[in-house]
Amino acid sequence: MTVKPPVFLDDPTVGELEKSFLCKAIDSTYISTAGPFIQEFEDQFASFLNISEAISTQSGTAALHMALIEAGIQPGDEVIVPALTFVASINPILYLGANPVFVDSDPVTWNINAHRIEEMVSPKTKAILPVHLYGNPCAMTEILKIAKEYHLVVIEDATESLGATYRGKPTGTLGEFGCFSFNGNKLMTTGGGGMVIGKENKQIQHIRYLVNQARDVPSSEYHSEVGYNYRMTNLEAALGLAQLQQVPHFLEKKKQFHQIYHDYFHESGSFFLQKSNSDASSAYWLNAGSLKNKEVSEVQLRLSQNGIRTRRVFHPIPEMPPYRQFRSTDIPVAKQLYKTSFCLPSSTLNSEESIHRVCHILKGILDE
Repeated sequence: MTVKPPVFLDDPTVGELEKSFLCKAIDSTYISTAGPFIQEFEDQFASFLNISEAISTQSGTAALHMALIEAGIQPGDEVIVPALTFVASINPILYLGANPVFVDSDPVTWNINAHRIEEMVSPKTKAILPVHLYGNPCAMTEILKIAKEYHLVVIEDATESLGATYRGKPTGTLGEFGCFSFNGNKLMTTGGGGMVIGKENKQIQHIRYLVNQARDVPSSEYHSEVGYNYRMTNLEAALGLAQLQQVPHFLEKKKQFHQIYHDYFHESGSFFLQKSNSDASSAYWLNAGSLKNKEVSEVQLRLSQNGIRTRRVFHPIPEMPPYRQFRSTDIPVAKQLYKTSFCLPSSTLNSEESIHRVCHILKGILDE
């Protein structure tokens, strides 16, 4: 009996290196929100992006919240966002009493349609928050041009795109702020956790102050502003240091898996992979595609019966109850993508043999 290789959707790759770093953190007795690994992780992450400084947080959501605060977003302000993304991209805007303004998706890249942004700008618009969906960079040249013309802040949601580049620059480093996530299903993980970066040193230092409960002096109990308990722990940072060493290897595996999917389906008339624009290099966090003649639920069920786990693409945000009040324009592309699209196994735990098996089974289902 032939043993079939396991197939993983988005599970993390952790092992002996991670154990050794975690043991060092435990042995040091620094396991909470103080300890040497935190600064070391921030420094190494900044070096990976070729920037001067990065601030660790408890989550990618916390990083977005901090960036929006530092961008000066106030109640009643408007922030332009994609209709197709995870809710964590939108919720921090609502925390501040501001209003998300949804823009439909580009039918090829699935990202925010940059050609539809300008028509959504109003006197209340203060920022654009592009999301590099599934690791695929947005059309940043167009977005930055609009932002400059209307004096808007650009906050990049790079929570899914660590390692992706746009015109040779890492995603997250093109706007005024960039935010990353280290959730358990991301390219690299700290268990939870996130990171925020920015171009202005004064703003970054203020974020560092705010995430630490706005302590005026580290040993003081005096607070001159309302702060946030958004600090990363030393344990998380230790895990992050081990993972960061492996990011180049993880990215290479993601690239290999995407090439396999591309080779199988680029000429298919029934399954269309999400594509990058010519200026971008995706991190391929998740490989996703759209069906033409099959129902998503049917295909997912058939794959599941073969031990292959998949995930539907994100539900368009304005179609869900908490966000319907902010719906101001139709979003036909985002709705169609949700109706027809799903994500394929992309975890770095997979082997190339596993991905070939996924493709073979999916192709057989599509050809029926």
